[in-house]
Amino acid sequence: MSPRHPLIELTVARFREFLREPEAIFWVFAFPVLLACALGLAFRTQGTPDVLVGVLRGGSAPHTEMVSALEQVTGVRVRVVDRTEADVALRNGAIHLLVVPGTPVTYELDASRPESRVGRFVVDEALQAGAGRRPALPVADRLVTMPGSRYIDWVVPGLLGMNIMGTGMWSVAFSVVNARVRKLLKRLIATPMRRRDYLLSQMAARLIFLVLEVGLLLGFAVPVFGIPIHGSWLLLAALCVLGAVAFSGLGLLVASRAQTIEGVSGLMNLVMVPMWVFSGVFFASENFPEAMQPFIALLPLTALNQALRGVMIDGSGVVALLPQIVILATWMLLSFTMALRLFRWR
Repeated sequence: MSPRHPLIELTVARFREFLREPEAIFWVFAFPVLLACALGLAFRTQGTPDVLVGVLRGGSAPHTEMVSALEQVTGVRVRVVDRTEADVALRNGAIHLLVVPGTPVTYELDASRPESRVGRFVVDEALQAGAGRRPALPVADRLVTMPGSRYIDWVVPGLLGMNIMGTGMWSVAFSVVNARVRKLLKRLIATPMRRRDYLLSQMAARLIFLVLEVGLLLGFAVPVFGIPIHGSWLLLAALCVLGAVAFSGLGLLVASRAQTIEGVSGLMNLVMVPMWVFSGVFFASENFPEAMQPFIALLPLTALNQALRGVMIDGSGVVALLPQIVILATWMLLSFTMALRLFRWR
């Protein structure tokens, strides 16, 4: 039987090497699913949250009248507290708002907490209505839930992008540096193997892992939490492949000169930690100052997360996602070009 192509042999060897590492299997396949499960349970749809209100205890009747008025409002949980208890409850978030009876009535709240500002509005409306004020304009509420509006719907594409980045960079960089430390690269280049076959085998093995990790995460999140995918599955798959190739190129670039596992670990963290923070994995990148937005938009993980959310939540097509695709393709080409120039076999 004729020997198989070196690229195939190297890809199979990389795949077997990965399967011998139980820790890597856990972090690549099990951890994203467990994280999605935890976030899905923590931020599951629970209806309208209650407003927690404290009324300062006093010796006169006004505080009892306020308690009675607030107890009639659906979604308001009220308790009477003394001053010491009130300060502790406000600090710990046990109450969102403290009502101090008097003339005028005083609302004590932490304005940096959104639930406190909402509580102030709800309580004031109830007390004003109880005092006889009538609305000048009749209004009505219609509560709606938009598909894709839940936090778990928003965060799963971010988890998917984070996992594609982490697996792409760590798996490639660690494999290359480990082979360099063990003098395997030196032995490989002494064989008839073409050098590009070794680098391409890293990419081929990465794409095999990509199918498994993306399929496992989406195969769990879609049926269990009802994560929507409004766009094309084919486009979603193409974006995952493009992201995986781009981050694998970054992994090769980081590992191109690193001589030790400790050295490549530091370089990897230097590259990935800013993207974990700025690229909108767990919270929107728009929270950062406007002056930072052009730089954040150019990060590959930002582009990948935006593109994944565009397909899954908004149902966007290729044209709408073209800016993100261009950014990912640019990172892919630049990282591979620089890695090939800088790569050191010894």
